[in-house]
Amino acid sequence: MKRIVVFGDSLSEGFMLKQSEAWPMLLVEKLRGAGLNYEIDNYSQSGGTTTSGLKRLGPHLKQKIDIFILELGVNDAFISTPIHEIENNLQEIIDRVKRVNPNVRVIICGMQLPDRADESYLERFGKMYVDLAQKNNAALVPFLLEGVFGNPALNLFDRLHPNAAGHKILVENVWRVLAPVARETSAQQMARVH
Repeated sequence: MKRIVVFGDSLSEGFMLKQSEAWPMLLVEKLRGAGLNYEIDNYSQSGGTTTSGLKRLGPHLKQKIDIFILELGVNDAFISTPIHEIENNLQEIIDRVKRVNPNVRVIICGMQLPDRADESYLERFGKMYVDLAQKNNAALVPFLLEGVFGNPALNLFDRLHPNAAGHKILVENVWRVLAPVARETSAQQMARVH
């Protein structure tokens, strides 16, 4: 069975929700429905930054990874970490995953910041994900929270974290990008077997 690892923060962990309501677990049904045989491990952690991500990555590299979905960086931005530092950390995470899994396909979940941030920081933060995807030949989810961000009906009381209804939209945002990658990875694996 092929394996997808989701490595993110509270947006992927499913902050204040049952694990089964978070978008990574909702992907299981999508994959089954498409006849794709993958298991999903969600190694996301609330409050996770790119620095803490680097520290906790090691043990998760012991098993083979076919598709690696990376969703980190927004907590770094909230504490005004310099963009180049966030980018370097994300690149290092990707490099370490690829070192152990040379054939891994990487999907990067892009994020945007609320308007309260400094404008040039906002712009560079959004562009960072695009640059990382191009540099690493990775697929990009342009904005994970598209259709959910700022909508009180789809978020918890803090207006930052999606509720269960919000996660149903997040899974669609990811699925649009993941589906072709998962199909291609399956086909390549079948070709290697035959």
